[in-house]
Amino acid sequence: MRYATLGNTGLIVSRLAFGAMTFTQGNRDNGAIFKVGEEVADQLVGQALDAGINFFDTADGYAGGESEILLGKALASRRKDVVIATKAGFRSGPSPTQSGLSRRHILWSVDQSLKRLGTDWLDIYIAHREDPFTPLEETLEALDAVVRSGKVRYLGFSNWSAWKVAAAMEIQKANGLAPFTHGQMYYSLLGRDVERDIIPMMQRYGLGMTIWSPLAAGFLSGKYTRETLSDPENRLSGFDLLPFDKEQGFALVEQMRPIAQAHGASVAQVAIAWLLTRNAVTSVILGASKPHQLEDNLGVATLTLTAEELKTLDDATPLPLVYPNWFAEKMADQDTRKALGR
Repeated sequence: MRYATLGNTGLIVSRLAFGAMTFTQGNRDNGAIFKVGEEVADQLVGQALDAGINFFDTADGYAGGESEILLGKALASRRKDVVIATKAGFRSGPSPTQSGLSRRHILWSVDQSLKRLGTDWLDIYIAHREDPFTPLEETLEALDAVVRSGKVRYLGFSNWSAWKVAAAMEIQKANGLAPFTHGQMYYSLLGRDVERDIIPMMQRYGLGMTIWSPLAAGFLSGKYTRETLSDPENRLSGFDLLPFDKEQGFALVEQMRPIAQAHGASVAQVAIAWLLTRNAVTSVILGASKPHQLEDNLGVATLTLTAEELKTLDDATPLPLVYPNWFAEKMADQDTRKALGR
């Protein structure tokens, strides 16, 4: 296992993390995702630990908080050795106050997560989504308060737009508030949008990046066919929110198969290996519901793609330019030609 520091901090995390979104004690609000009970959860966490993973991710919104409970139990004897991240922002109860990033909800949610995880502190606390109804300053001051209280060590954000993160970083710096350390974002060969604005912004502020759904809800495992896309047992059937063209996806998988075969690897390993070569990526979160799935994903630790293979994958998933990106690129190209006298 390889390790990296998270953003500009000294916190050392494994480059492969384990995500516990599938863990449940019986909550079946989304049966395609919440389907791993305590016995298998313990086995998966043990596999991850044995492989050298020290970074574990969950959220208060996963299976109504039951994911936190099972993850906390599985890690109880290893608490001093691991980094636990959890999140708040999505609805966690029927009341209007049990959602969003208000001061009230953040302070309440931290305490609830601590109880469910059975720990005295959270290594990382992540704002799971943007909250358009709460002033940004209120959210940042509440996050600062949970750090100063000793309940949280580091802060992160997830699924935020580049402008809002930049605004937050400036507010935190100007007011001496605990800063964000990283963003947890969706990034895959079928979803490269973060390369436009998110990644340049993160690099400007020295932020790390952790990745959720590196396999595009399992599509890049290569197991899907056009006939099985709607199978209720597949994760994609209960998590079909990622906006990618399915036909493009099938074409990409067919290009990935010979690369995988050349290395004696799986298509999923190729997808994860590509992400691990991206300079902005600190850690990739692996989500699994079966031990053999996790075992396969962990095999990426020994996979190194060639420069030619990486170019093939890059060329197969070009990032369409949108304004003002295309304008900036055209002007940069024009300036280059002028400088070279062409």
